[in-house]
Amino acid sequence: MDVDIFAVFSIIGTIAFAVSGAIVAMEEEYDILGVFVLGLVTAFGGGVVRNILIGIPVTSLWSQGHLFIIAMCAMTIAFVLPSTWIQHWKKSEAFFDAIGLAAFAIQGALYATGMNHPLSAVLVAAMLTGIGGGLIRDVLAGRKPLVLRDEIYAVWAMLAGFAIWLGWFHSTLDLLFLFVVITFLRMLSVYFKWKLPRRSLKTGAWTPELPPFWHKTKRNKGDTL
Repeated sequence: MDVDIFAVFSIIGTIAFAVSGAIVAMEEEYDILGVFVLGLVTAFGGGVVRNILIGIPVTSLWSQGHLFIIAMCAMTIAFVLPSTWIQHWKKSEAFFDAIGLAAFAIQGALYATGMNHPLSAVLVAAMLTGIGGGLIRDVLAGRKPLVLRDEIYAVWAMLAGFAIWLGWFHSTLDLLFLFVVITFLRMLSVYFKWKLPRRSLKTGAWTPELPPFWHKTKRNKGDTL
């Protein structure tokens, strides 16, 4: 049963992230080699980093030949699709990205809990598997990583890891339910533009804006906001 779940989540995440990387490469006007490289990095980069951190041999990546084939097929289709179709994909890009996030976060958490790692390792494994490929993709494409400044993103991956570490989800149906919940939460954060607190050192502004008493208190202490 676990093997089936691993396979399902791996295939879903691989397709979603491979196409995401391919589209970013085409937006940056990379050639076909660049499209394949960026797509593969997006699909497998997070898993490689996770394996290094939780002690899975990196060479296990080469045993996933079927996933490489799936990723290559998905990227080839994306590369030859008419641009109007790709624009339609981009309108729903956040949805497929949410699918990849949920699938890979759960997969990473299952790997870590299966190796009896502590909570900290499970959270890191879930987060890096879910967002690692996107981070590497944006860096290689010369972009600011969206996962660090966009709507709430990595938090949902960590929530999935926490739920699995607590032992709340065991069966196939349980894990599929968790997958739907994480995808739904990610889409809610996109729709309502939920963001984590941030502060700009250029303007001194906080987002979301803090209550007036906070600003007054900080000024009294000599902190200019």
